[in-house]
Amino acid sequence: MEAALFRPTWQQALGRGLYLGAVTAVVLITTSVILATAGFVAPPVWMWPLLAVGTPAAGALAGLLVRPRFGTELGADGIRTVTLFGAAVEPWSSVVDLRAERRGARTVVSVYLDSGSSVQLQAPYSGELFAADPQFELKVFALSHQWRSHRFGGVPT
Repeated sequence: MEAALFRPTWQQALGRGLYLGAVTAVVLITTSVILATAGFVAPPVWMWPLLAVGTPAAGALAGLLVRPRFGTELGADGIRTVTLFGAAVEPWSSVVDLRAERRGARTVVSVYLDSGSSVQLQAPYSGELFAADPQFELKVFALSHQWRSHRFGGVPT
């Protein structure tokens, strides 16, 4: 069986990086303002636009660069979730259910295991603005098809 790989779309990676960069910019600007009003050395004038614009831009670039490190891989051995910090494999025999669920502003895929726990997959997911994935339903169908094929037969291992 050929492995299937699901990663966040480039728009999702860009949006996540932009969001994290903007949060970092708010923290850095707030810290700089607090330090400047407390009597410590104020940053030079040219640093304010760099913090306000450069940090979100750097976050967006970082999001695009780490995109290949996130995802979900389907193989003969099971469902493998990949993050920056490692990977985990859930064998097909322990997967009891696979469904799309609403979590906050996103629709994500959750895998329910025979142990009673659940695993939220890194991809695919869909949400608003940058998090939208126009092919989300097709990807969920492919995941479901692979699981059912392994669960009830029909796919050689």
